[in-house]
Amino acid sequence: MSLYGQTDIRFPNLGIVIHNLPKGISIFGFDIAFYGIVIAIGMLAGFWIAERQSKKNGITSDVLMDFALVAIICAVIGARLYYVVFHWTSFQDEPLQIINLRTGGLAIYGGILAAVLTAVIFCRLRKVSFGALADTSVFGLMVGQMIGRWGNFFNREAFGRYTDGLFAMQVDITSVHSEFTSSPAYLSTVYEGRPEALHEILTIINNVKEVGGSLYYQVQPTYLYESLWLLLLLIGLLFFQKYKKFDGELIVLYMIGYGIGRFWIEGLRTDQLFLWNSTVPVSQFVSLFFVLIAIFILIGNYRKCWKRERESRKS
Repeated sequence: MSLYGQTDIRFPNLGIVIHNLPKGISIFGFDIAFYGIVIAIGMLAGFWIAERQSKKNGITSDVLMDFALVAIICAVIGARLYYVVFHWTSFQDEPLQIINLRTGGLAIYGGILAAVLTAVIFCRLRKVSFGALADTSVFGLMVGQMIGRWGNFFNREAFGRYTDGLFAMQVDITSVHSEFTSSPAYLSTVYEGRPEALHEILTIINNVKEVGGSLYYQVQPTYLYESLWLLLLLIGLLFFQKYKKFDGELIVLYMIGYGIGRFWIEGLRTDQLFLWNSTVPVSQFVSLFFVLIAIFILIGNYRKCWKRERESRKS
């Protein structure tokens, strides 16, 4: 048993250096990435907190367990398919790599959409309130995302543009995606028609830092921003849940809160997936769609609640 992919990660403006951080562990020649281990831990922790919230929404532990077993599988498949569809050029020559999850490549929105669809079907078959199940599961979803994002930290991926700000993170150039070691001529073909994205990649490459004989890219730790944003959102919804007016309100508020945060964070990233033949990042488009739909649902349900309250006062 041994560790592999060990390099330093530095936060120079915070005075933090993590020495020899591995990407994973090798057992009998088989590599197990910490990326997958962290995501698995996130799923287990997510189920734990969802189970703690289930009684408040009238959902039994057995129902939640049955749903989780199906939803987790469907969410992983959905997250992978979403990534593959919008990043097809990376798989068209090696389609078998589609099932190789050890190097990353899971898009959270694909997982969320798959989980929601699974929940709709599950609730109809089991005759369970979708809103109640969603309000229970949303806490598990947030915890799973919050922890799972640190898989990107171990994988040295999903980071943002160049920065020299307080949270600037330096990653060894030998540990990141090969795209960053490609020639400018090749990159210009990859990002043809997307000059802003190409500019951000080249800015990172042209601002390499040398420390102790090693070369580092200095970037925004967007995984950290998203994890902290989710933590704040989780605390807010845990506090708010006792004031909720209808089943499903918490998942709707999550859609608004996460959508706003993800829209901003996605704008910082350099590994964006784009809508076909466009310069529009998929996640920003989906985030905006989520927020608008959620606001529409929220207003509609609040109007119903206010109407019932007026009628009850009259009677």
